[in-house]
Amino acid sequence: MANPVFNSSPVFQDPKARKGTNGRTAAPESTIDAVTLEKMYGTPSATPRETGRLTYDDVIMKTGGLLALLVVVAAGTWAITPDYPWLYVVGAIVGLVLGLVNSFRREPSPPLIIAYTLAQGVFVGGISYLFQNWAVPGTVDGTAQPIVLQAVLATLATFAAALFLFRSGKVRVTPKFTKWLLISMVGYLVFSLVNVVLSFFMTSDGFGPLRNGGWGILAGLFAVGLASACLIMDFDSIKRGVEGGVPAKFAWTAAFGLIVTLVWLYLEFLRLFAMLNRN
Repeated sequence: MANPVFNSSPVFQDPKARKGTNGRTAAPESTIDAVTLEKMYGTPSATPRETGRLTYDDVIMKTGGLLALLVVVAAGTWAITPDYPWLYVVGAIVGLVLGLVNSFRREPSPPLIIAYTLAQGVFVGGISYLFQNWAVPGTVDGTAQPIVLQAVLATLATFAAALFLFRSGKVRVTPKFTKWLLISMVGYLVFSLVNVVLSFFMTSDGFGPLRNGGWGILAGLFAVGLASACLIMDFDSIKRGVEGGVPAKFAWTAAFGLIVTLVWLYLEFLRLFAMLNRN
């Protein structure tokens, strides 16, 4: 899997990987008598919620709640960023630390996930204000393009499109798809690190020397594609969890994983629209 949040949690992995190489488990010997069996058949079927298993509703509620919290914190941070322009740095550092802690926990921790969302809200609100008022020409005279609004709408549209394609079966997560995504993400990570290092020695438009001009726009489009593919992987992991009957508490893990991918996708759109307006 591409998203380390789902990759580190075995409950979201392929059932075959959990059970063994052939995906089979030995069937236990039945010790239920005929009377008990008849009573079991006569009992109404329990819903996943009643048995404490993960449902799509659980994931939707947790994800919606975390997104709402992130937006509220981001809006508040946007308002105070002119007086405290360094706040986004604090949010980025705290968010990175909490993101790593949550990613490699085998059991979800709602307080830590909420704390991560708060930190990401601070980071997203601050960096969005700086992008809108620094990276886009025409800000001083009020003619700047609303790249923050554009990035938000593009993120929502991409999320909806990815979900539709996944639900329709037009895009399937296959071993080949997973391998391509993993290799592409490693390559993009190396590219980004090299770009950061070169930015200390070479001049650029503010996004690093490897992201100047047309090449930067192509890199941004490629990154958006990667983040969109990660959404497909996230949906597939959640589907495995629901169908596998994992405990309901892992809805927090699923929501956290989606928030990580959505924030990444939003930031890539934000940077892409800033570069487009510069060119």
